[in-house]
Amino acid sequence: MAGATVNATDADFEEKVLQSDKPVLVDFWAEWCGPCRQVAPALEAIAAEHAEKLTVVKLNIDENPVTAAKYGILSIPTMNVYQGGDVVKTIVGAKPKAAIERDLSDFIG
Repeated sequence: MAGATVNATDADFEEKVLQSDKPVLVDFWAEWCGPCRQVAPALEAIAAEHAEKLTVVKLNIDENPVTAAKYGILSIPTMNVYQGGDVVKTIVGAKPKAAIERDLSDFIG
């Protein structure tokens, strides 16, 4: 299941996320963030299981501060769902896979 998520940068965020024809869950994370590491396997699984309905993108806020600042990311992990170029849902904090899937039910249900 590894590699189901896509990495984005400030440079390609618009192409990979805002111009996507399906909903995109963006995980704003950092290497030093323990809760981010806890949620990563759940996001990999969700990316693999729901690939036809949802793209999961990871954005390292330390390496890509412009995008994080643009969307007002103040705490991590924060996950935004983008649809049609807009943020349509925000999930803050580490949660188990089942809870994240419940939060995403409008998009993957």
